[in-house]
Amino acid sequence: MNTSYSWIKKYVPDLDVTPQEYFDGMTLSGTKCETYEVLDKNLKNIVVGQIQSIEKHPDADHLVICQVDIGTGTVQIVTGAPNAHKGMLTPVVLPGGKVAGGHDGSALPEDGIEIKDGMLRGVPSHGMMCSIEELGSSREFYPEAPENGIYEFSEDDGVKPGDDAIAALGLHDVNFEYEITSNRVDCYSVIGIAREAAATFHQKFYPPVIRETGNNEDVNDYIRVTVEDQTLCPRYTARVVKNIHLAPSPKWMQRCLASNGIRPINNVVDITNYVMEEYGQPMHAYDLDTIAGKHIIVRRADDGEKFTTLDGKEYTLDSSILTIRDDEKAVGLAGIMGGENSMITDNVHTMLFEAACFDGTNIRLSSKKIGNQTDASRKFDKGLDPNTALEAMNRACMLIEEFGAGEVVGGAIDIYPVKREESRVTFEPDKINRLLGTNLSAEEQLKYLASVELRYDKKTNEIVAPTFRQDIHRTCDIAEEVARFFGYNNIPTTLPTGEATTGRLSFKNRVEAKARDVAEYCGFSQGMCYSFESPKAFDKLLFPEDDPVRKAIAISNPLGEDFSIMRTTSLNGMLTSLATNYNRRNKDVRLYELGNIYIPKELPLTELPDERMQFTLGFYGKGDFYDMKGVAEEFLGQIGMHDRVEYDAKAGKPFLHPGRQALIRYDGNIIGYLGEVHPMVLKNYGIGERAYVAVLDMPEILPFASFDRKFEGIAKFPAVTRDISMVVPKEIEAAVIEKMIRQRGGKILEDLKLFDIYEGEQVEAGHKSMAYSLTFRSREKTLEESDIAASMKKILNGLSGLGIELRQ
Repeated sequence: MNTSYSWIKKYVPDLDVTPQEYFDGMTLSGTKCETYEVLDKNLKNIVVGQIQSIEKHPDADHLVICQVDIGTGTVQIVTGAPNAHKGMLTPVVLPGGKVAGGHDGSALPEDGIEIKDGMLRGVPSHGMMCSIEELGSSREFYPEAPENGIYEFSEDDGVKPGDDAIAALGLHDVNFEYEITSNRVDCYSVIGIAREAAATFHQKFYPPVIRETGNNEDVNDYIRVTVEDQTLCPRYTARVVKNIHLAPSPKWMQRCLASNGIRPINNVVDITNYVMEEYGQPMHAYDLDTIAGKHIIVRRADDGEKFTTLDGKEYTLDSSILTIRDDEKAVGLAGIMGGENSMITDNVHTMLFEAACFDGTNIRLSSKKIGNQTDASRKFDKGLDPNTALEAMNRACMLIEEFGAGEVVGGAIDIYPVKREESRVTFEPDKINRLLGTNLSAEEQLKYLASVELRYDKKTNEIVAPTFRQDIHRTCDIAEEVARFFGYNNIPTTLPTGEATTGRLSFKNRVEAKARDVAEYCGFSQGMCYSFESPKAFDKLLFPEDDPVRKAIAISNPLGEDFSIMRTTSLNGMLTSLATNYNRRNKDVRLYELGNIYIPKELPLTELPDERMQFTLGFYGKGDFYDMKGVAEEFLGQIGMHDRVEYDAKAGKPFLHPGRQALIRYDGNIIGYLGEVHPMVLKNYGIGERAYVAVLDMPEILPFASFDRKFEGIAKFPAVTRDISMVVPKEIEAAVIEKMIRQRGGKILEDLKLFDIYEGEQVEAGHKSMAYSLTFRSREKTLEESDIAASMKKILNGLSGLGIELRQ
């Protein structure tokens, strides 16, 4: 948000501070100023001069010699301006003065350039007549300035020789830029900023005085309005102006708009822009003769409907976008831009003025969807006060009459079914003092609140906030207002009060923190990967065309194809990071990531996707499949998942080596997978050595995780070990054998370890030799041989049922 100091003074006429004082004061009171620009910087000793006579230069065809009246006498100035003529009133910089720009608008040194007496082709010249560019501005904001030549004041400017030319051009001014928070919608207007300035510097605020306008006709005879979607359009006001007379707007309005970076166009357009900046209420004007059926309808667009806006661009709409229509067609995109088919042209005779309030969220989404954000849409998407709409409309109509731009038809159409009421907050001065650490009386607090139009209702003991203050809802909001104008720097330092409480992480965050601890203890470094990625990643990972993983959410406004979908697997990011390290010749790289994948429940989306946190590990260099398996098991053990972990070698992951991969199961549920990356995938990512990955699905893990620990003392009774060596068919996995031994071993089986695997000449073909050490112990007694023998018999019978024989 930008405002000029002179525009603020229209509503706070007694304001008299330096630019720096204004900058500091507004920032300290909560209306943060980002920067400011002094418009008359480097402009010095510049007056209005009138050319009395002109004669040709004796030694240069493109130069003329002018005698210029500067009020205190006549000076001779040599110029090459092609538009110089007798009687012309123009800015003149006298010797010793300064200008801020070059002839072509190029910047001069930081402190400008000083003009001195000189000789031009042998003829003395005492000063310089200036173009608008030399005064630090441009034709964009001074459209009456010539394209090539010196600036000429008109009779309407009311200037005479010797007057301050900078003042006549409105350049004795300062532009301030503010950072406005989204909850202070009222400060997206000059009036809102002026109200804050008046309170900050303890001056009286004078809002615009709006008088009644309109002839004896009835606006309803010209136009009727139907609002079909009152949720997206809570208020719609309209008035009609006939006998339109387009002309330049007054210079004071042009200067106000130019100071806010808005190019003056004509009286009607300038009035709508002026009121939009003044009240923060966007307005739009339609050529009434183009409105079919003289009927305005506010409703959603039809899916696939085409619409061309004022700037000549065509958009394809859908039913989420609110439109302004007549009986035949759309004539405007609500809150964004009007249509080419109803635009104001030089031939306009009757005009429809619109000032409405639209749903801010819908306007923001609609403008983003079509890729067209305007000044109006940026204001609407903050959520405007509907009670301002009619006041802004009447202000614009008053200016229409004052400028002679047209005849305002009597009455206004105002569709406002549910009026927004003022908010009320109980006034609790003691609580406010406790919050702030101050000792202000109730009267002092009310004085500060009254300065920003927060009224006190004595009957109900409530602070009443006007509807334009949409940020006032509770006592802390009232306390903030008191603090702002009492002065944050005046609040004494106090110690915090209250009871000490113990904070802790949520269970989910504790599990994730343990994952980080285990990974980093095992030598992994944390990585962060993008949630957006390319559809090409599925091909690099060898996913089949019909794999569900390819059903990813497409981003409506992607940065590019490489970031066009939401990831459904975390592997692409991990392998890309490993590849980056490999290509930079980093050895033995270990990375981990905790990040979400996004699984749509159906496409196109009808509800939010399933966001699943993935604990992803990857490494190349030192280590193998079993190192990765050990890291996964260490993590599961640290979060209390000690039992029932199984591995299924038939994982079926296309991106993993077919013989070196496994699903991780816990209590029958798949909680992740691990394995060696497929050689073709390694080639696709440019990784020149073996790499291993593991992915654990945290939502599947959380139900089984536990940080509860039960103390068990040191065993009182001795352990007994037995070793068994078996001849096992090759197709039987160790996990199957271990599951059988644990089932048959009973309570006294404390542990088992595989300590030898052998395949060779001493073992028959198609078989392998496996040896386990079994540990037995009872917590109730010393085991006898009969106890151990009974348990071993059950184990051997179970193994025999699997086709396993004891090795002789």
